[in-house]
Amino acid sequence: MKPELMNYWFWFLHGTGVRPGYRRILNVYLVIHLILGAIVAFIVPADLTTSANTVLFPFAGIFVGLSFAWAGNAQALLQSSEISSLSEYHEGGFVEYVFVYQTAILIILVTLVAWGIAGLDVFHGLWPTTKMPVAYFTVKVILFALCSLTIRECWHVVMGAQWMLIAQREIRLRMSKHDSNDRT
Repeated sequence: MKPELMNYWFWFLHGTGVRPGYRRILNVYLVIHLILGAIVAFIVPADLTTSANTVLFPFAGIFVGLSFAWAGNAQALLQSSEISSLSEYHEGGFVEYVFVYQTAILIILVTLVAWGIAGLDVFHGLWPTTKMPVAYFTVKVILFALCSLTIRECWHVVMGAQWMLIAQREIRLRMSKHDSNDRT
């Protein structure tokens, strides 16, 4: 076994297939996340500390619970023979499936840490203070863009698990039809 197949950061920086893992984040959708972040940052009048403590920490629990639950489901699916067979047809192989879920969890954790820092009054009380409105607005945009990215990743975790469920069923059906044709 190649050691780089066991290394998440190798996959993230170089990939095992078509593209490196960071390209799943740095793509055209990042512009959309930044635009959404700017819109929300402009609309929300509350400072970052208030935003973090009032609304976003409760949502964080939902993000974490949802993603970890579906990632657990995906992990069970990844251990099935059907998905293992399917991964042979994917250019990145089985490793690609595993590390995509790990990337979603990484994004959630980065978002939680960033908003945790905001909740601790670092951005509002230390740097960049509200006395530097452009820098403060930029941080606000980035934090809300991270929320948008996290929502997208949570959705992809659920969607990916659903696709694997459907694929597993289809492969089972085709294998059972193939087996019944072989017996006749």
